[in-house]
Amino acid sequence: MSAVNKGSSKSSKTTKTNKDFYENIVKELIHHSIRLQEKNAEMVSAVNQLVSKMTEMVDLFEDAAKHIKSGTDEPLVRKLEVLLEQNKNIARGLVLLEKYVRDKALAGTAPSTNINRPLPKSQF
Repeated sequence: MSAVNKGSSKSSKTTKTNKDFYENIVKELIHHSIRLQEKNAEMVSAVNQLVSKMTEMVDLFEDAAKHIKSGTDEPLVRKLEVLLEQNKNIARGLVLLEKYVRDKALAGTAPSTNINRPLPKSQF
């Protein structure tokens, strides 16, 4: 009978160890779940602040668009048109530069014959 008692005590120690192990896992899971909920709450708060700032920015742009449409800022409209044209020219130059680099990479050092021709304005 002593052999049965020894096996029984060993089994109860193993059961206690397993129980402690699982209790620690559950405690860790609860802890991490709480931390995750805290981070989720922080993220929701940050997103709400971002939405608020974006709303303010959209309102500002809407006001600016109404002001420009009213025609009272003629010099500003001209400056914006000049800026738009400059941006188109820069975009064309970047496209040509990209084509040149791509052609040079594909063909070794021989540049393409189409490099010096500007792109038609209809592409922009």
